[in-house]
Formats: sequence, C-alpha cells, structure tokens
Amino acid sequence: MAPQISPSILSADFARLAEEAKAVEGADWLHVDVMDNHFVPNLTLGVPVVESLAKATDTPLDCHLMIEAPDRWAPQYVEAGAGSVTFHVEAATAPVRLAREIRAKGARASMALRPATPIEPYEDLLPELDMLLIMTVEPGFGGQAFLDIMLPKIRRTRELISKHGLELWLQVDGGVSASTIERCAEAGADVFVAGSAVYGASDTAGAVRALRKQAETAMAKASWLHDH
Repeated sequence: MAPQISPSILSADFARLAEEAKAVEGADWLHVDVMDNHFVPNLTLGVPVVESLAKATDTPLDCHLMIEAPDRWAPQYVEAGAGSVTFHVEAATAPVRLAREIRAKGARASMALRPATPIEPYEDLLPELDMLLIMTVEPGFGGQAFLDIMLPKIRRTRELISKHGLELWLQVDGGVSASTIERCAEAGADVFVAGSAVYGASDTAGAVRALRKQAETAMAKASWLHDH
C-alpha cells in the first residue's frame, strides 16, 4: 500500500488554474474543494470549473463537496470528469444511495466527516465507500492549523477498516504539511490532501515528492499496516 498525495487547488492561484494543475502532475490526485457558502462559510468553484480542469490536466480530480444537498449535485461532478467525489455525511440525506449512484456513474465514492462527527455511527456504511475523509480542520478555509485531537479518530477509523477487511482509502485534509504528515500516516491515513504545503512551496513538484517520501517512511513503520 503506497501513500497518495492530493494537492489542494484551493491554495493555488485561481487566475492560473490550468498551469497550477500542471505544476503538480507528479501527484496522485488533484483535490478540488467545492464550497457553496451554505454548508461552509466560503464560496469557491462549481461544475464548469471542474469540467475545465478535467480537460486541462491528466491528474485525476478528487472533488470534495462542502455543499448542501450533495444528493442532488454530486452526480454532476462525476459527469464533469471527477475521478473521486466526496460528500459530507452531515449534509447527505441518503448516503448509501448517493455512494452507489457515484459509483454507478464511474467514480470513486467517498464520505467526509467534520472534526466533531464521530465515525462509529457510520461503521455499517463503510463497505459502500471507496474512501473516507477525516477532516483535520473545520471545513471552509485553507491554511488552518492541523487539529492533533483528530489523530485518535484516524486510528479508530483505521481499526474499523481493518476489522471489516476493507480496501478503503483513508484520507486526511487540513493542515497536512511536512510537520504533520508523518503523524497522520502513523495513525492510519494513506491519502493526504496538502494545500499551502504544496502550493506555498517554491518547487511544487518537489514538495509533492518530499511529502510522499515522508509518508512512505512513516507508513513503513506504522503498526496498522503490519499487524494485520
């Protein structure tokens, strides 16, 4: 199991999105934050920009929908070209039906949890998902400080994934950087969203490689990967 790095376009220069997407083509995914100013107090981009990005880069798009009514909107992001679509369980009306619809349209289905949302009530939903996203900051804005108190939740989530023998990716998003990525990997994450840690670096491609190497080193020593 290899770590995956998903640079967040939220931290890029919005006037140069196509170039900014190309600058991280060594990454596994391009993380696209969609915010509607309702579910979170910020407004970013929507379906037309995702369509344009999908044409501008060969890196698959990982769309994180921080929006109300994802049951209605999420399928459109698959049609726009996203390879993975993440909806927030706090906003979804019928998460299982939505995950199945995303998968049926040909993308990976992912469910996100805000920091205060526990994983345990959703244990039975895990087989319906391809990825689970643990937010390590409050969703809505880039550049926030990593919340260490999320590490136990990452561990508990990884234990549930192992318990059910699932091939489920565990993503972390928020404050992931050179100083936090190893703790996330050690706790059980294997997909890492990094915004300012990549786009704030003078060498974006180099930042992706460095983060990947750190995650690989931490995962090589991680008990969750070797005890099962």
